[in-house]
Amino acid sequence: MSSPSDHPADPRVGLVTVDRLAITFLVDNNIEWFAKLPPGFMHETKQHLSSQPTKDPQTGVPIIDLENFCCGAHGFSALIETQVEGKKPHLTLFDTGPDSKSIFRNVTAMQVPVNLVETVVLSHWHSDHSGGMLSFLQMRSCDAPKCVVDLHPGRPIARGIAIPPTYETIIGRLPADPTFESIEAAGGIVEKHADGHTIADETIYISGEIPRVTAFEEGLPGGVRFVEEDGQRGRWTAEPHIMDERYAVVDVTGKGLVIFSACSHAGIVNVVTDAVRKFSRPIYMIIGGLHLGTPDLNNRISPTVDFLAHRLRPSPTYVLPMHCSGFHCKIALESALGEGCVPAGVGIKAEIHGDRRLEDRLFCPTFS
Repeated sequence: MSSPSDHPADPRVGLVTVDRLAITFLVDNNIEWFAKLPPGFMHETKQHLSSQPTKDPQTGVPIIDLENFCCGAHGFSALIETQVEGKKPHLTLFDTGPDSKSIFRNVTAMQVPVNLVETVVLSHWHSDHSGGMLSFLQMRSCDAPKCVVDLHPGRPIARGIAIPPTYETIIGRLPADPTFESIEAAGGIVEKHADGHTIADETIYISGEIPRVTAFEEGLPGGVRFVEEDGQRGRWTAEPHIMDERYAVVDVTGKGLVIFSACSHAGIVNVVTDAVRKFSRPIYMIIGGLHLGTPDLNNRISPTVDFLAHRLRPSPTYVLPMHCSGFHCKIALESALGEGCVPAGVGIKAEIHGDRRLEDRLFCPTFS
């Protein structure tokens, strides 16, 4: 693999570094209440108990109100708050989970100021990421400022899942993604982007198409797409590469890049490689689904972990394998990275503060 210096940073990217980044995980498959977390991370329970909870009149101690805590769901959603010192913060919602109920419950539980969210970004057209979008938009007050919904223009008619070993048997289709018209009817302003661009006053970069450069990351083997042809009935066709998938990046002063890769159908090595080549900055944190959970993808775990732990220098400070990463992937990352592998889950909040004194010590990563 070539050095990032062979691919200088794209001057059109225009991403500015932030002094503060806060992330609240609103939808994830996992709920983690007990594991040790790094500095700056906070469990959901602690957040609730520190914010004037209801006290039990009989015992006088705060009630752990399980009825109103977050629930897990097969999907992903993260609230991203970015701020440059001396400027107002920006709230961005990255994906919306799989359904109308989990996003509503978890946004309510975490007391998200929904009217202040400026942009909803959809990583890719799969309903476990788009299913809560309309529900979220409908939570906003009618007099709130309009919310931009940032989408890839290539919305599919339908997507489905085929099963191994032949991937010829389609076991079902995913629920329909919201249409552009339904998003606008729910109060969103649709913006379609196939190319990389910045949002939130240039504090977040949303990628365009992710270059596929690895030999072992071959997409989603069972991915299929329904297509219609003029004068013919529709048909299913293989679509392993999910080319509408996009990742998001925030650059924290003195720390480096924080990458949000909601499902990593492109492969997290391809995602990281593209980000490093675009920005020539070290990777501080990788967040999201790594899509290594199914048995037919087990052979990708070892080279993925080897790249993150050994071939990328410096290696990421933290990796948060979430959503579709899978148990065996998490075990392998924990073995290689130790406490650098963070057991994140829904309801957890992370706050990262930049340090301008460390900015001169950062250097462009290398690949081996």
